[in-house]
Amino acid sequence: MKRAIILLALAVTLALPFIMRPRQVTTTKADDTLVIITPHNEAIRYEFTTRFCDWYTRQTGRTVAIDWRVIGGTSEIARFLESEYVSSFQNYWQNQLHKPWSMDVQSSFANGRLGQDTSADGLAAREAFLASDVGCGIDLFFGGGSYDFIRQAQAGRLVGSRILKTHPEWFTEASIPYTFAGEQYWDKEGRWLGNVLSSYGILYNKDSIKRLGLADPPTTWRDLTNPKLIGEVALCDPTKSGSIAKAFENLIQQQMQIRLRALLAANDGGQTKSLEAQAVREGWDEGMRMLRLLGANARYFTDSSQKPPIDVSQGNSAAGICIDFYGRYQAEAVTRRDDSESGRLVYVTPRGGTVSSVDPIGLLRGARNHEAAELFIEYTLSIEGQKLWNFKVATPDGPVRFALRRLPVRREYYAHDEWLQYRSDPEAAPYSGEDQLVYEPAWTGRLFREMAFGIRVMCLDTHPELVAAWQAIIAAGMPPEAIRVLNDMSILSYDQISGPIKDALGSKNKVDEVRLAKDLGAKLRAQYRRAELLALEGR
Repeated sequence: MKRAIILLALAVTLALPFIMRPRQVTTTKADDTLVIITPHNEAIRYEFTTRFCDWYTRQTGRTVAIDWRVIGGTSEIARFLESEYVSSFQNYWQNQLHKPWSMDVQSSFANGRLGQDTSADGLAAREAFLASDVGCGIDLFFGGGSYDFIRQAQAGRLVGSRILKTHPEWFTEASIPYTFAGEQYWDKEGRWLGNVLSSYGILYNKDSIKRLGLADPPTTWRDLTNPKLIGEVALCDPTKSGSIAKAFENLIQQQMQIRLRALLAANDGGQTKSLEAQAVREGWDEGMRMLRLLGANARYFTDSSQKPPIDVSQGNSAAGICIDFYGRYQAEAVTRRDDSESGRLVYVTPRGGTVSSVDPIGLLRGARNHEAAELFIEYTLSIEGQKLWNFKVATPDGPVRFALRRLPVRREYYAHDEWLQYRSDPEAAPYSGEDQLVYEPAWTGRLFREMAFGIRVMCLDTHPELVAAWQAIIAAGMPPEAIRVLNDMSILSYDQISGPIKDALGSKNKVDEVRLAKDLGAKLRAQYRRAELLALEGR
């Protein structure tokens, strides 16, 4: 009897979720399907699915379904696309062109920078790939930083959209400028097109700031290096999140520009190449020092750029670096949940410390649903699609359920005063030029990957030793000699990053990168231990 009762209870427990679940609505099969890979969150996916499907039916008289592929951030997406195109091209090369596969072919077909020493097979593979319709089963790449889209375009995995020809009026200074504040907003071949702006800032929890006894909340990048914030800063791994790597690059660029202004003032304003080179190197060192202390204060380095805002909202971290829309969205959600005029969370954009870059969209080579993909690109760049990014819920052309809190890329959007009542962020004016960091691509653009790698070995791989040194220095009252050792940037100087480190990371032999990370990690751990010992001796 006992056994029967236990089995009956188990059966009821297993059956209840199925019995009590809501009745499922059967989805009607759509006329067309669109496959999109994206790092965008659920709110963006939901709103664009809802609004685009309605728009598509009005435009074509047909129905469409979106098959979203969500595998992680832009770095994970890039690795996935690379792998899928290798498999697809290998199949095409061997089974349709009937040619032998080799490592030379594999390393050349998607390489946009083939040198003069490239073999005949390598050149033939590159030519064949660019002339092919080899695909990966996905139609569009939607969202992420422009750096990843530029790399995909150079590889040949992104192809030109017709949008530049069908709507040339959108790609002008009056609408979507080619460049703004040093950032490129679209590709002249139409392979990628920015459709929404991103900047970066600090989200902080007012209750946590009060708990830590900070007189002022963090509003600049340097504020996050405050010793009182040790173990309280939420950060992302820049090698996993291209967006956060961009935020770190902005921090470094700001220090370069601060140093350049100081050098110009000391030299009667006469800018020379030598002064600029000096400012770049000294600004790099200062920016990396700040990032090192940020790493020392970090509670963790996560793979997900959506985690820091959530942890800050829960009080698990006092502050975090995040993309603007994650910060605004989380602050709004907490305020709405607390039912207060001003919530516990505050998002701030560091003055002069960030530039508005774009999140693009791009058409993937071999897209099976080409027409639907072209129409999705058109919708995102149309004024109707642009409204979706920053209109309030239930406003005309606005979102149905979620306020996305993102800033549209089209310049004329901000000229309509009659829309102010509908906008989630009516005060936002990204093209005003006020407090705008002007990005200089020549300074750090070619070192983006190397910068992220350097931050990883400096802060993530060596995090226990870094934190131990920082704790000892704080406990000892910030002894100057220990700080000097901790701040030494000779291992990861600008010349080291742009020279031997860049060469090693560019090697075809991936073992070179592993060996480099191990070597640098050992040197940095020794440096941090020296700083810790000096602090302990100075107590």
